[in-house]
Amino acid sequence: MPTTPSIRSASANPPARPLLLAGPTASGKSEVALVLADTLGGEIVSVDSMQVYRGLDIGTDKPSPEARARVPHHLIDVVEVTEPFDAAKFATLARQAVTEIQSRGHVPILCGGTGLYFRAFLTGLGEAPPPDPKLRAELEATPLAELLRELQQRDPATFERIDRSNPRRVVRAVEVLRLTGKPFSAQRADWREPPSEPIYVLRRAPEGLRARIEARVERMFAAGLVEETRRLLERGLERNRTAMQALGYRQVVEHLRGARSLAETVEQVKTRTWQFARRQLTWFRRQPNVEWVDVAADEPAEAIAARIHRLWANRSRSHSTSHA
Repeated sequence: MPTTPSIRSASANPPARPLLLAGPTASGKSEVALVLADTLGGEIVSVDSMQVYRGLDIGTDKPSPEARARVPHHLIDVVEVTEPFDAAKFATLARQAVTEIQSRGHVPILCGGTGLYFRAFLTGLGEAPPPDPKLRAELEATPLAELLRELQQRDPATFERIDRSNPRRVVRAVEVLRLTGKPFSAQRADWREPPSEPIYVLRRAPEGLRARIEARVERMFAAGLVEETRRLLERGLERNRTAMQALGYRQVVEHLRGARSLAETVEQVKTRTWQFARRQLTWFRRQPNVEWVDVAADEPAEAIAARIHRLWANRSRSHSTSHA
């Protein structure tokens, strides 16, 4: 789709406000972001905690080479699969990318499904201390059930909200407790001030979203997810606990170790991805700066993008007027 000259020339005046687009996995946000970028003269900043890793391509549904040639993408393939990466590093790199995009007179379009990364970009991460290697090793060797009991006793607010099946997040919450003596939830209290930028979140009917998830998982396995995972293991995937949490890869690693058949693995990945999508929606429902965009099952990306464009443009005009 050709870029509209009048919109592109207008973006060369004051720096364009970022457009934040989110949604659960398989909601169609990446295609909508491409249309928005074409329309607005934009560049896309990926807000995805796993697309930063080189080699995690099929399982993260990374944008195709064609999409990346069509529109510049940022924060994809940033680190090797063995390197650490976190929300704080994302926030730093994302702000740099946004500034560079604005300096070119383009519109930064932040698109993804990692809610924590959106929050880090908008309002920071509070005062939680950095990881302590010795304590981290001790906690990682502790049974998850014991960590959950400690968390429930000392920080019930975090215990109620946290994904209790995710050892990495539970370990971090207990680590902060022990290092500071304060609940993990207290370290994040400063997040409650609403950020100025809204996040436009795509929302589909549950049955439609689940069907899209299942179709995507089948495409991933057909595209070679098992072979990709085997190659990543040779490059050290298992040494990175964060990367090993990526949906699909962990389950395929277990399959390669003989834990279950390929057919069972495909079904497990479908179920886990659906559960993850529901957690994503729950996270966004708790945020004060979300604008829901309800999407019909057969609504084309161009129509969705047009609706979001109007919302964003109206808010941008309102902001400009209030600061005139």
